[in-house]
Amino acid sequence: MTPRRPLPRSASAPDPHPTADQASKDAMSNATTVSPAHSASTASTLITNIAALVTNDPSLSDSSPLGLIQDAAVVIEGDRVVWTGESSKAPTTDNRVDAGGRAVIPGFVDSHSHLVFAGDRTEEFNARMSGRPYTAGGIRTTVAATRAATDAELEANLTRHLAEALRQGTTTFETKSGYGLTVEDEARALRLAARHTDEVTYLGAHVVSPEHADDPAAYVALVTGEMLDACAPHARWIDVFCEKGAFDGDQARAILTAGKARGLHPRVHANQLTHGPGVQLAVELDAASADHCTHLTDADVDALAAGDTVATLLPGAEFSTRAAWPDARRLLDAGVTVALSTDCNPGSSFTSSVPFCIALAVRDMRMTPDEALWSATAGGAAALRRTDVGRLTPGAYADLVLLDAPSHVHLAYRPGVPLASQVWRRGARVA
Repeated sequence: MTPRRPLPRSASAPDPHPTADQASKDAMSNATTVSPAHSASTASTLITNIAALVTNDPSLSDSSPLGLIQDAAVVIEGDRVVWTGESSKAPTTDNRVDAGGRAVIPGFVDSHSHLVFAGDRTEEFNARMSGRPYTAGGIRTTVAATRAATDAELEANLTRHLAEALRQGTTTFETKSGYGLTVEDEARALRLAARHTDEVTYLGAHVVSPEHADDPAAYVALVTGEMLDACAPHARWIDVFCEKGAFDGDQARAILTAGKARGLHPRVHANQLTHGPGVQLAVELDAASADHCTHLTDADVDALAAGDTVATLLPGAEFSTRAAWPDARRLLDAGVTVALSTDCNPGSSFTSSVPFCIALAVRDMRMTPDEALWSATAGGAAALRRTDVGRLTPGAYADLVLLDAPSHVHLAYRPGVPLASQVWRRGARVA
């Protein structure tokens, strides 16, 4: 497996509006060991008889990026991992869970999704897959349905898809606005999302709103002004669709710079449909991730390899649009940190399944099973600048998946099979 640069120790970015509890969490996120005495009132649980444990910590095993331990065990106390190692060396605990010879992996970190929406675009997908022309409004179709939906309807749809993802092993997710495109609708999307995740992204710059179709400059002014003022309190990130037909490089720079001034860190929809300035802009502004990365020059790849911006690949979008696959092999061989995510949205990638995306990445993007799993766990964490998720090491959150298989390779080897036997999040069995 191609070595990657380790995630920087400072990679867990602070919340732009931290509370005392969040400050405590941030301090823990960079810990490397946790004393079992840190919460004396919390029972400890040993998960043992693990055929193969993926820790994503090379120092815990054979120095491979997956940090794979055979015949392994994990000890959880409260919401954290406090010990990992060989079963024969496990400490005494209050409780014991037999994994039954299953593989255990970190919970998936889905670092790119669009889950606050209403309606679907079945007719558009059917026409595209049937080779028929389709003239409906694409994103604007979803915008109209989302604006018409009540808060309760939007939240019910959001939680339904989150539960669907959780059953398949996703324990951390990011989601965006972008289907409101008015001050009120963008703010409510973020407000609803923030009830369910800390990883909330302001994407008022998804496309130019229908009301501003003839005056994009006025819409950029809205996105960087009144809309940003309303949305910033509910978000950690700011994103922009830097693409022909959406926002050009100058517009994207203005939007991301305004967001940074309000404490939001950049992400970029970059180089999906054509080559453009998105990747270079992402690296220039120290964006946490450049997402899609389908059409790249050598200079783009070099920039990603030299910087701290993660290349987030979204194979569900290529599958659903029959577009060219990103060249993951080219990025990995250049030393770029790669994440895999679902891009779950009603138009171009209506899947919440990270295992499905892993199978696509292995089959069609020339990733190895090890690389694909790392990218869907530790890679996703890097794309969110987190060190407390995406790995099973002392100090990390106890987010893990027991697979009905002896090896993580089965995620690609048995595509479409529901392999998540148990899902644990923050130390509790949740699915």
